[in-house]
Amino acid sequence: MMESGAETYRVEDTMLRMAHSQGMTSAQSYVTPTGIIFSLGRTQPTRITSIPNRATNLHRISLVNTISRKLTSSIITLEEAYDELKKIEKNNYMLPVFMQIIAAALASGCFLIMFAGVWQDFIPAMVAGGLGYWILLLVTDATKVKFFSEFVAAVAVGLVAALAVELGIGQQLDTIIIGSVMPLVPGVIITIAIRDLIAGHFTSGLARGIEALLTAFAIGSGIALALTIM
Repeated sequence: MMESGAETYRVEDTMLRMAHSQGMTSAQSYVTPTGIIFSLGRTQPTRITSIPNRATNLHRISLVNTISRKLTSSIITLEEAYDELKKIEKNNYMLPVFMQIIAAALASGCFLIMFAGVWQDFIPAMVAGGLGYWILLLVTDATKVKFFSEFVAAVAVGLVAALAVELGIGQQLDTIIIGSVMPLVPGVIITIAIRDLIAGHFTSGLARGIEALLTAFAIGSGIALALTIM
């Protein structure tokens, strides 16, 4: 669940509910965005695991929640729940890369219209947004450095948007850029950070907030560099 972008309180609550359903009422859990500490009680060893990679996969979170509800309601056994969780762990549940790029391109064009852009800029925004997201995936896969990939993707978006306006294909540079970078904006991370802070999970909330801030800085720096080059 943490690898898929779930809130800290949701992960802790799910773990404790599943443990309590098996009679382990002394279980305790401590979850951060990068690791989990879990204990079933004084007589049981404490388990620690790290979370090196994080993404946004709400469908995966929903599947785990469904299994948790079935287990706590005694609809399935512990062994069946474990088998289903292993199946979820093995499956990716992410859309193919080309569909992610198409979705990012369409979202960029739609955001352009939402931000009061003109229809003539719809195609340039789609091209810039789709290309930027494709570069984000490529650089992330090659370097494994999230903020660097976002910076490079933002540079690509800025260059394509500025080039489109320079060639007369686009009209409003600002709305093209704003619409095109929206697929890169960490909206889910910001929402989860606020939710964790409200729930009293200050460590997780601040960590996610800083992550969102660094992402925003990377996007802004990339756009600034692109405009300086052009």
